[in-house]
Amino acid sequence: MSIWSRINDWWRGRGQTNAATFDIFDLLGRNPICLDTPELQRFLAGKSILVTGAGGSIGSEICRQSMKFCPRRLVLVERAENALFEIDRELGERWIGADIRPCLADICDQERITAIFKEEQPDVIFHCAAHKHVPLMEENPGEAVKNNVLGTRIVADAALDTRCHAFVMVSTDKAVNPTSVMGATKRCAELYVQSLNDAGTTRFVAVRFGNVIGSSGSVVPIFQKQIAAGGPVTVTHPEMKRYFMTIPEASQLVMQAGAIGQGGEIFILDMGEPVRILDLARQMIIQGGLRPDEDIQIKFTGVRPGEKLYEELSAGNEQTRPTSHEKIRVWQLPVASRGQVELMLQTLTTALAGGPANIVDALKQCVGEYQPRRAAAPGPEKSRIPLRLVRAA
Repeated sequence: MSIWSRINDWWRGRGQTNAATFDIFDLLGRNPICLDTPELQRFLAGKSILVTGAGGSIGSEICRQSMKFCPRRLVLVERAENALFEIDRELGERWIGADIRPCLADICDQERITAIFKEEQPDVIFHCAAHKHVPLMEENPGEAVKNNVLGTRIVADAALDTRCHAFVMVSTDKAVNPTSVMGATKRCAELYVQSLNDAGTTRFVAVRFGNVIGSSGSVVPIFQKQIAAGGPVTVTHPEMKRYFMTIPEASQLVMQAGAIGQGGEIFILDMGEPVRILDLARQMIIQGGLRPDEDIQIKFTGVRPGEKLYEELSAGNEQTRPTSHEKIRVWQLPVASRGQVELMLQTLTTALAGGPANIVDALKQCVGEYQPRRAAAPGPEKSRIPLRLVRAA
């Protein structure tokens, strides 16, 4: 079996890690996170669960993990037909007889979302649907606002109106001191979700985490394809670093947050130390039996619009406190008033009628810490920076 097959099997929970195989946690510099299964059992067993973005990397894994806790019903909300078909078929084959309901729907379609919530009456919402790719959202800020902010409003309002028990929003570390449209829109969504927490009986929380290894569009599948094609492997900057999680970790964190949240919190996982993207690229080349800069060239392409060299886990004015899980902490952010949030939505909605510059200006007004960042020049063409965390294959 090839190293890539072993990696893919490990991601899907079928592979075994040992000294002879690729262990992603060696690169991450930490052990895998183990979450509180009994608490999740109490939270999810016998409940009606609805997942938006159910066909995506995180959403589909939340669906798989949720089924282990015997929910009464699982509602899959997804706008991509093929992705919805695949996760519905997979779950149906594994959990024969389970009440699984695929709903083809766009979260920006208020009438459709309202109808689904009214019919299904979900107890727990995992809101995973979002536009997440930083460079694409820099080019399409209006779509980022419509989906990440206004779409979140539609789903959150539906949860409030149907008196769901808990609403858990998937956020990102890019919402901290954002330099990208994507990060700024996710911060706006956080503000809206927090503002609803005292408006009814639904508990609203958000979960921030870093990059997810193996998710659609992440660097690992990209590097994998580039190595298979003979290179070059493209890295934006030799000092670019990111916090990483595996798909199961990220998904379970979202679920755990819903279980332990009292409402209004933003949770984050202790993800260890950030990983340099260059080290990850070189590690993958070596684990493929090849030599970096000889068999496979590494090319630096420059930091793209909206990207940071280093992601942050919290802003300076945020206060952290521990939770019942040693690897999960909560950032208690100041909650915006309903008046401030309504003004934010009005500002963004008005800006949609203008061009991209109007939308970026509106995001600046709504998120004071948002500082747009333009592309930076690439680094040197080749890296001779020493590789860290390399294990023999």
